[in-house]
Amino acid sequence: MKIYRRSSKPVTETDNNTSPTEKISWFTEHLTRIPFVQKMFFVEHLKTMVHAGLSLTESLDVLAREIENPKFRKVIGEIKLGVEKGNALSEVFAKHPKVFPAIYVKMIAAGETSGKLEGALQEISTQMRKTHELTSTIRGALTYPAVIVVAMIGIAIMMVTVVLPKLMALFSEFDTQLPLATRILIKVSGFMSKPLNLILVLGGMALLIFLFAYSLKHFPTFRRLIHKINLHLPILGPIIKKINLARFSLTLSSLLESTIPIINAIEITAETVSNMIYKDTLLAAAEKLKSGTPLSEILSTDHKIFPPMVTEMVMVGERTGEIQHLLNELADFYNKEVDKTMKNFATIIEPIIIILLGLAVGGMAVAVIMPMYSLVQNF
Repeated sequence: MKIYRRSSKPVTETDNNTSPTEKISWFTEHLTRIPFVQKMFFVEHLKTMVHAGLSLTESLDVLAREIENPKFRKVIGEIKLGVEKGNALSEVFAKHPKVFPAIYVKMIAAGETSGKLEGALQEISTQMRKTHELTSTIRGALTYPAVIVVAMIGIAIMMVTVVLPKLMALFSEFDTQLPLATRILIKVSGFMSKPLNLILVLGGMALLIFLFAYSLKHFPTFRRLIHKINLHLPILGPIIKKINLARFSLTLSSLLESTIPIINAIEITAETVSNMIYKDTLLAAAEKLKSGTPLSEILSTDHKIFPPMVTEMVMVGERTGEIQHLLNELADFYNKEVDKTMKNFATIIEPIIIILLGLAVGGMAVAVIMPMYSLVQNF
């Protein structure tokens, strides 16, 4: 691993001459994430400057000074150097796949080939804005349930470790046989009231979450199974389908608008959808397209994930030559559907949270009240 001084002379991490400031700067640069909003800002302003008649190098130089993120500023500087050396903008973008995904690279390449770079940048800007709106809607809707769940877990831990042990100590002195619910609660509170046991339980939960996330990232078969299950969940399933259909139609319409061949466009679109079932289906569709089979016919065989409305719109677009326009309408429709669903998500999820909370509180109440009732009856 190397650290670069301002003089661009490489030095190793163990070099004693490397100052702490340089080390901190290196870690900050490599560990910080480039926000999606800054990428939107970059593309939008690059398009504006190109429209105004500035050269690419002048535009990139201005943007490099405007960007606050040091990592992104360095990337833009490298892009500027590549353009100055005579490389195409798409070729330089392709060297930074973590910053600029393949979809943007292909759209810029198509714009450069057709001499419509400004139009390609406009398409990318529109696509990024719609993607950001979709992502923001999803995150905003999930914030409320996440806060409620965290609060419930915190209250449950406090009850089991602080409140219940004091009550259970009283019940443990009874000579009579305690109800099953009370005995279970005594065992649980007694176990969780010990700090070491609490640490082990929380550590075990954290380990399970880590193993789940690790398996989801590194084992495609496991990820595919989980993604298949997600599509069949009662409430989340339809939402996940709408999100993936919105991304599919938005990405494919943008790529086709940029005159990218449909097979390449389908392959790139497959990389943008979040669910592996959709990804596998689209990759298989790209292969079948090579034999001349219409896209609408291919997608209609998977009617569970591509509803008839989608395949019919694609079919009409294929026959009229307006497939990108109809896909754009589909994208707008599903974006609105996702927005409407996610805005009502809190209303949908509230009854479930209340029921779960009621069951937990009711179970504790029964476990606490039943022995008291039995004691009163004995007297």
